[in-house]
Amino acid sequence: MSFTYGLLAIVGLAAITVVTRGFFLIPKREVPIPAWLREALRHAPLAALVAAIAPDLALTDGHLLDTWRDARLYAAAAGALWYWRTRNLLGMILVGTAVLLGLRLALGW
Repeated sequence: MSFTYGLLAIVGLAAITVVTRGFFLIPKREVPIPAWLREALRHAPLAALVAAIAPDLALTDGHLLDTWRDARLYAAAAGALWYWRTRNLLGMILVGTAVLLGLRLALGW
């Protein structure tokens, strides 16, 4: 790829980003959003998080897990249980990390 094409790609992507992210800032008054869309957008961050984490938990080298001896499953379950009981996000991260490291170091998973 030449310098010109690279520069054109960067400028084009920047323009698309500015237009799409600034869409709600351009009008002078607030854009009306239907109630159903507003409700759906409330769940978008959770859906994005699940879409990013679920493949990492269920796949190894592009294939589904074929064993229960995977530290990621237990770490995710321990973190989810901690969060369900305490609603403490930092604690969830620490518990999940501790379980993951414990199983990997102690059992070699």
